[in-house]
Amino acid sequence: MKTHRYNTTINWTGNLGSGTKSYKNYSRDYTISSNGKTQTISGSSDPAFLGDSSKYNPEELLLSAVSSCHMLWYLHLCATNNIVVTSYTDKATGTMKEVENGSGKFTGITLHPEITITAKADLKLAELLHNRANEMCFIANSLNFKVAHQAVISVEN
Repeated sequence: MKTHRYNTTINWTGNLGSGTKSYKNYSRDYTISSNGKTQTISGSSDPAFLGDSSKYNPEELLLSAVSSCHMLWYLHLCATNNIVVTSYTDKATGTMKEVENGSGKFTGITLHPEITITAKADLKLAELLHNRANEMCFIANSLNFKVAHQAVISVEN
């Protein structure tokens, strides 16, 4: 078994002068960076929690991580099964339930990939490979709920 280690740096940029003196006195803004990466990601909390809606929130980043991991596995599986994918877009959705004490958790994620392939004969296998991608996705395997998918696959004319 191989072990992989990952590192990121989260830097809170929201001190507006008085730190966290009160709940409404600071910004929820932060940056995400990692060694060797040329770009940082600007984040904030969800606007429901006083965040900046123009920046990514942790919930969107989790959804993006699941969606992109599934996509990368799916593309790999298609390539190794001689299915040529020419486009892939996923409009993933997720549901988070907040409870009385303010905490919460995701209760479900559904991926909605829209995929184009080049050969109609590959359509059935292309559909089945989503199940395998779900089984292989590192991020989905780390969650405490099942990730669903509702793929739409079309054949290029």
